[in-house]
Amino acid sequence: MSQARSILVVDDDETFRSRLCRALSERGLEVHSAKSPPDALALANEESPEWALVDLRMPGGSGLDLVRELKAIDPATSVVVLTGYGSIATALEAVRLGATHYLTKPADVEEILKAFERPSSPEKPVEAPEEVPSLARAEWEHINRVLTDCGGNISKAARLLGLHRRSLQRKLSKYPVSR
Repeated sequence: MSQARSILVVDDDETFRSRLCRALSERGLEVHSAKSPPDALALANEESPEWALVDLRMPGGSGLDLVRELKAIDPATSVVVLTGYGSIATALEAVRLGATHYLTKPADVEEILKAFERPSSPEKPVEAPEEVPSLARAEWEHINRVLTDCGGNISKAARLLGLHRRSLQRKLSKYPVSR
């Protein structure tokens, strides 16, 4: 059998990263892991991986910046971006920067492996989804994501969003119309 493919898994979630690394290793891959973009770059400079699975949002740097830097180290590295905060804009930006594919969490190991094995088609335009969330829905989801990142602290989330605390509370009390 030929030498195992190498994959670099970059995710700040320790539990998710260790489980994913174990599952990939059980499927015959040579797995390296990093918890931050600086750690990932250090590993990639030592031994450039054939594949890299990169989380989009991490402390210590953006996954999008990491895609660009990994491709600069070795253009042959196939990069898949994995995120819990998927959007069309970030998917397009990831592909523009050199990512092969873009997956949203939760994604299982089989989906991840298929993303690496499926050929990328840069000449094929990215198709817009048939259903796009309304602006109110997108705003509500963004507000809730920021609130979650702030641990439920309304005052802190309001400061980050540039809103008055009471305005944020009013927005949170309204559930957006789905379309």
